[in-house]
Amino acid sequence: MDLHEFDEWGPEKVVSVSDSRTGMRGVLVIDNTARGSGKGGTRMAPGVTVAQIARLARVMTWKWAAVDLFHGGAKAGIRWDPASPDKEAVLRAFVRRLADQIPSSYVAGLDMGMTEADAAIIQDELGDRGAAVGVPEELGGVAYDKIGVTGHGVAESVDAALALLGRPTAGARVSLQGFGAVGLAAARRLHELGAVVIALSTSEGAVHDPDGLDVPHWLALRAEHGDACVKLAPAQRVPAGAELLVDCDVLIPAAVQDVIDEPTAARIRANLVVEGANLPTSPAAESALAERGVTVVPDFIANAGGVVAAAFAMDARYSPFRPDPAAIMATVAAKMRANTELVLTESRRTGVLPRTAAMRMAQDRVRTAMALRGRLPRSR
Repeated sequence: MDLHEFDEWGPEKVVSVSDSRTGMRGVLVIDNTARGSGKGGTRMAPGVTVAQIARLARVMTWKWAAVDLFHGGAKAGIRWDPASPDKEAVLRAFVRRLADQIPSSYVAGLDMGMTEADAAIIQDELGDRGAAVGVPEELGGVAYDKIGVTGHGVAESVDAALALLGRPTAGARVSLQGFGAVGLAAARRLHELGAVVIALSTSEGAVHDPDGLDVPHWLALRAEHGDACVKLAPAQRVPAGAELLVDCDVLIPAAVQDVIDEPTAARIRANLVVEGANLPTSPAAESALAERGVTVVPDFIANAGGVVAAAFAMDARYSPFRPDPAAIMATVAAKMRANTELVLTESRRTGVLPRTAAMRMAQDRVRTAMALRGRLPRSR
């Protein structure tokens, strides 16, 4: 990331660290703290770059503002294979190098390649319960994946969007790209709401049944066999990526970023796309979908359930009491539904893309906070 890529919003701080003994290479990006301290997950992957982490930190700035909670955008990344036997040593080296930043400027969390046990290691390395959120329940943490906060919020966003579009959720055909923590929880909640999941995928492949998949059965298979669960249904197997293109009412990309480009958008047959993953759709693809009458609920609106739970966890870091899961889920549902309705209504009123409407709302909130703190550029 070059200095010319910095803009009026940030980033405020980019800290790169390394450790010659373990081979660790990492980066912390604090994007904007006008509305509160920087907060975002910590990612571990072989392909981590400074530009990628900066991009994700900016998403967090808008996500916190859009959900109207008082933290700012930040993200951290470690360039390492999370399956490596040296993961713990690399993680400890990373947080040691950032001991002057964690938790004073940044509180570590969970993202790709990181687990609850890793969050506990971060707390242990720095000897501070405030150093990380996402730790196991046994250490007072919020069990994000167990209660399925992000996926639950995505499902509530789907339900709210369908209601606004005048379509019932009961009987709506849904395709899920991704059947990890987000996709699994979304499938579970959508099944409760009466939707019909007709396709899903994991890193091992995809399955499709136009008459509907048995969601409780697939939840059990996923729990027992992980991503390999899709290999247990050869009659329903379809090529990887086909789950994006099946005939359905709702498509939920809930795996990785940059999966829907313009050519793919031209082949999508859903009427509603609700982004469970971060940045799954390119700007050109969003415009192409809008031209075809396909509504897209953007990522930082639909998948912000995780930040709601993180806000509870941040508040409880030094408390002897665990946050109440029921209170978390109720707040997630209320926030996701209200923001989905607000953004889609504003999009319809102004004739702009939902992402544009959402960005305007988030930017207005951040700009107001910057003005109140005296952070806006002086007029010349």
